[in-house]
Amino acid sequence: MNSITRLLGTKYPLIQGSLAHISTYPLVAAVSNAGGLGTLSSTGLNSKQLALQIQRVKELTNQPFAVNLTLLDANVETLVKIVIEQKVPIVITSAGTPKRFIPALKTAGIKTLAVIPNVKIAKKMESLGVDAVIAEGMESGGHIGQLTTMGLVPQVVAAVNIPVIAAGGIADARGVLAVQALGAQGIQVGTAFLVAEETPIAPEYKQAVITADDMATVVTGNGADAVRGIANGLTDRYFQMIADNAWPEELDKLTTGSLQRAIHGDVATGSLMAGQVAGMITKVEPAATIVKRLMNKVEA
Repeated sequence: MNSITRLLGTKYPLIQGSLAHISTYPLVAAVSNAGGLGTLSSTGLNSKQLALQIQRVKELTNQPFAVNLTLLDANVETLVKIVIEQKVPIVITSAGTPKRFIPALKTAGIKTLAVIPNVKIAKKMESLGVDAVIAEGMESGGHIGQLTTMGLVPQVVAAVNIPVIAAGGIADARGVLAVQALGAQGIQVGTAFLVAEETPIAPEYKQAVITADDMATVVTGNGADAVRGIANGLTDRYFQMIADNAWPEELDKLTTGSLQRAIHGDVATGSLMAGQVAGMITKVEPAATIVKRLMNKVEA
């Protein structure tokens, strides 16, 4: 996995997955200080807010970190300008194509990684000039694709010549070694960091992850709108409305703002985005402890 640490400039080949509205500067800096790559979420931020978050990260760490850009966001162009102005070392893109931004990012010396759900898009990203791809299996929390990590990673590894980072279903060192055997040169981990001490979500959300078992998560929506989270009153209501042939507008009304509700502690009607590995997570810990546990066998 040395090629990834060289690319990222980190001690470990580990990326903290961008948790939308959740990955703010305390968590990002903690992961980077522990030897991984902390990733700042830009979702919902304007240019001034993103610049402030980046400055806060820099105040807390002198290690590399990344900014995640959701390419379908209406203000993504202005956010790219902020990333370049602030000399962010690494950008991770998702939900769209980075084609129009690659030249400017390369000129600025910024490494670009793209989250991908299948081989076709991985090959497209390679042709655009990204530095690595993050192959994310549908075990992940939040928005997901259709392929599992086990099926996706080796096929992407065989299809592209750039480094492949595995994501989805990784919560401890066993998962790291497993995806290494599949050909991945690094890992991205999201759900395990939901319960980090530095993660700014309500204790009720963290406790929902801790008490989740192997069957706790469900998928709402389909196609590009598929989202994995912990089953609760919101998902029960969602599936009942589907059974009752509710209009899409009614479903949108139910789910709009649901992640923010969860972040603030509403575990009944909030969207508790988490991956299938939530069943392996048992306690709140510092981010540095989580990084160390993930990397201990690799380091040995």
